[in-house]
Amino acid sequence: MKRYYITDRKQLGGIDELLACVARNDRAQVDMIQIREKDLTARELLALTTRVMTLCSHSRVLVNSRLDIALAASAHGVHLPADSPPPSAFRPLMPPGFLAGVSCHSLEEVIRAEREGADFVVLGPIFKPLSKDDPRVPLGVAELSKAAQAVRLPVYALGGLDDSNLEQCLSAGAAGVAGITLFQRSRG
Repeated sequence: MKRYYITDRKQLGGIDELLACVARNDRAQVDMIQIREKDLTARELLALTTRVMTLCSHSRVLVNSRLDIALAASAHGVHLPADSPPPSAFRPLMPPGFLAGVSCHSLEEVIRAEREGADFVVLGPIFKPLSKDDPRVPLGVAELSKAAQAVRLPVYALGGLDDSNLEQCLSAGAAGVAGITLFQRSRG
């Protein structure tokens, strides 16, 4: 099972706690870590991403929405919102092997993301999110299954995931699981 950790320093209590959590997840060999700290200035986000890069020896690091920061920090990729320009628009700027993930909230968005050059998608919410209020109706496992079968690229399940429902997502065809709370709660 592939694992995709999305950061939220506010939920943890600050930058130091976030860095400790990133280090813990890297030691646990989480596959990807998305730096999703939307309220930081460019300078602060670059500093944070640079620090995260020094902590990670296993996990691939992606920056939410900011290709410029990802490139400046020598991160492994960028994660784009569903309404952003397509990954193909950024490919000329990306070095070989650089990842472009896309957030999706419907089957149609998943299909479009593949057509537009995404390397993977994060689809959600599958269940009611644990870390935030989300007005969207959860998609459910059946919609996750349709999306996973409709495309060749990896589809990560997001939203409301915990130990009780991970297997449902994997059985539905998800390549892996993504989340905030799933990776930020202490696992001993």
